[in-house]
Amino acid sequence: MRVAVYGGKGALGSTLVHHFKAKSWWVCSIDLAENPEADANVVVKGDTLQDQADMVRKEFAGVCGEEKIDALYCVAGGWAGGNASNDDFIKNTDLMMKQSIWTSAISANVAAFHLKEGGLLTLTGAVPCLKGTSFMMGYGLSKAAVHQLTKSLAAPNNGLPDNVSVQCILPVTLDTPMNRKFMADADFTTWTPMSYVADMFTRWAEDPSSRHPNGSLVKIITEKSETREEAE
Repeated sequence: MRVAVYGGKGALGSTLVHHFKAKSWWVCSIDLAENPEADANVVVKGDTLQDQADMVRKEFAGVCGEEKIDALYCVAGGWAGGNASNDDFIKNTDLMMKQSIWTSAISANVAAFHLKEGGLLTLTGAVPCLKGTSFMMGYGLSKAAVHQLTKSLAAPNNGLPDNVSVQCILPVTLDTPMNRKFMADADFTTWTPMSYVADMFTRWAEDPSSRHPNGSLVKIITEKSETREEAE
């Protein structure tokens, strides 16, 4: 397998890179910093969405060559709170758009030119953002845009290679070191292990029949340390 991980230096992205490398897959990490465990790295630079997209596509073509990839996993993102009156509302909204919308759009653009027919593209949304999120408006609007992009990429005339499957994962809370640091008193039995996501992504890549319907928003729900997927 040949795959790319957008956000390959983050908590979930690093877990994915390590997991895929353990399976002897070829892995390219796309992020603001290199992941030394990956076979290839594209370090994102540029002040505008167009600048970043042009740079990523050029660099990715250079490291990937003519051979297509089997899957592209976009797990880049971040979190910031605040409502419309918050002093940092606009700043946080701008950051959330860059971390979620820009990365998802660039991933779709790369997938259009480098995914195999029948390949896999995953994006990352969030369960809370299926409804209003007054306490984290910038985050909510950015993830809602990713949900919409997922549906558009599964619609006719989407620009992707034939039979590409687009899945958007919607975690509630991932069990990351940073989340444990800042939410030390939370109920960890409701948090989704990153290893579950890695195993799920592996299954989707290796067995297309295990994927949810194209354009699915896949809720990843963990209760009492048991995790399940619910697609809509």
